Amino acid sequence: MRNRITLQVNCYSGSTALERPISFTLGGKKFNVEEVVDRWYGPDYRHFKVRADDGNMYILRYDERTDEWDMEWYRKMVY
Repeated sequence: MRNRITLQVNCYSGSTALERPISFTLGGKKFNVEEVVDRWYGPDYRHFKVRADDGNMYILRYDERTDEWDMEWYRKMVY
């Protein structure tokens, strides 16, 4: 079993529910999504690769079965 970090995600809902994340809270700190770099879908989940306002990249996963978000991947960007 994998350990995942549970987080809260706020989404834009346009033509579909949870169309794309616009911000998320992790460890009590709020991050705004500046860019959705990529997205992909499975039979019961959605993944979003995003660049947050801290300049770092995250992969956020939404599980439709459990109605929960997880952070699956993080990369600190070095400039």
